[in-house]
Amino acid sequence: MTATIQTLDTPDGAFTLVTDEDGAVLASGWTADADAALGRIHPTLRPADVRERPTRAADAVRAYYDGDVAAIDAVRVRQRGTALQLAGWAALRRIAAGDPLTYTGFAAALGSPRAVRAAASICARNAPALFVPCHRVLRGDGTLGGFAWGVGVKRALLEREQGER
Repeated sequence: MTATIQTLDTPDGAFTLVTDEDGAVLASGWTADADAALGRIHPTLRPADVRERPTRAADAVRAYYDGDVAAIDAVRVRQRGTALQLAGWAALRRIAAGDPLTYTGFAAALGSPRAVRAAASICARNAPALFVPCHRVLRGDGTLGGFAWGVGVKRALLEREQGER
């Protein structure tokens, strides 16, 4: 498979997207390092070849940063994982902008309110960041917790989305 990679400038720094031949996002995040983005892709989905060119998903990123935070919702993603991970990533896409959940609330949304560590692991293994908004999950006390792309980016994303309540 040949994938497409594109890096955009955003208010939160460089943002790199990797899409498959169908335009589905395989990985994305706030980095200009192509290898960092490619390294997040599940080995069975990792492309044999990567070409740098524009992606359709980049339009949604631009719209998101222009204030249409729902623009990311319709972008297709492709991930591989366990049944619980797949269910978790789908659940992350249902968390409304401006209405973050705690890890406990996220675990409850998965039907396993005591599986807080599993919920955190699902967030940590999320490759298409922004499109699968793992940044919308907070610690039980409401603090930000970790984020693969930095707590500053997570804070900025949540602040940007706060107006959507």
